[in-house]
Amino acid sequence: MILVHDYTLAVLCLVICMICWGSWANMQKLTAKTWRFELFYMDFIVGCLIAAVIGAFTFGSLGSEGRTFLEDLAQADSTSIRYALLGGIVWNLGTFLLVAAMAIAGMAVGFPIGGGLAWILGIIVNYFIEGYQGNKVMLFVGVALIISAIILCMRAYKRLAGSQHKTTTKGIIVSILAGVTISFFYGLVVKSLDPAFVSGGTGNLTPSTGVFFFAVGAFISTPVFNYFATRYPAQGEPISLLEYFNGSAFTHFVGIVGGIIWMAGMVISFIAVGSAGPAISYALSNAAPVVAMFWGVVVWKEFKEAPQGTNKLLVIMFVLFIVGLILITFSR
Repeated sequence: MILVHDYTLAVLCLVICMICWGSWANMQKLTAKTWRFELFYMDFIVGCLIAAVIGAFTFGSLGSEGRTFLEDLAQADSTSIRYALLGGIVWNLGTFLLVAAMAIAGMAVGFPIGGGLAWILGIIVNYFIEGYQGNKVMLFVGVALIISAIILCMRAYKRLAGSQHKTTTKGIIVSILAGVTISFFYGLVVKSLDPAFVSGGTGNLTPSTGVFFFAVGAFISTPVFNYFATRYPAQGEPISLLEYFNGSAFTHFVGIVGGIIWMAGMVISFIAVGSAGPAISYALSNAAPVVAMFWGVVVWKEFKEAPQGTNKLLVIMFVLFIVGLILITFSR
């Protein structure tokens, strides 16, 4: 298998993951006007599984380190597999909530609040799993700056919603629920891994195998979560999952590409987690809200009708995000 041992290269991998995790939602935006997110998600999760399998037979099988993917499957124990599967199920539930939040409140809001909260809580969870030995002050100052950025994002959203006479409560609540749920998934997958490859691991899987079972957990739980999502939608009327088969080739393709983008980030993150450690890996990978905010504000123009002064809040928010990321990177 292939693993990254150089910290600088590991940080680069985690930045790539951050870009992937902050960009996949653009695929949902491309079809949002004609294609419900519940239907988009079915293709999205297929794309995730495809990318995880490709990762297992490339990064998980090439190179000269450790076991190949198939060798690792042969020796995997049930406890390790359960941790990785549970990580996929927990992430899947949180992502359903996050996509629902974006459908209600827009990507420039759902991602910073839901993704940002998942980021903060996830750092704390992985901090204790790893037994973090870096510069704790610098790490948590960086976290504090990003918390401030998230608060500014919420203020900007309230200004926008107020000018358009929209309620903010539902979108914010769903975003918060998404963030709390997602915060636990990374640590569960880390627990499934062999401690020879990553600090905090208690299982016997290699990183690529852990990611594979994570993807399987997400895949098998999708029909259950999607059943409730279509029967009790966060926005709009209930729909039948059979409507999925009425989608065009383009809508299905876009959904699959979205899943491949997200899972490519996950694969890349976990080949670097041994060098950077779970807390730093999670912190950098899950700083995706700053990327999503860029897409939402600059490309999708979600704040173009906001009251005067909102842009200043957004600029300060971006600055706080970036400074926070720099501090976290150098806290190792």
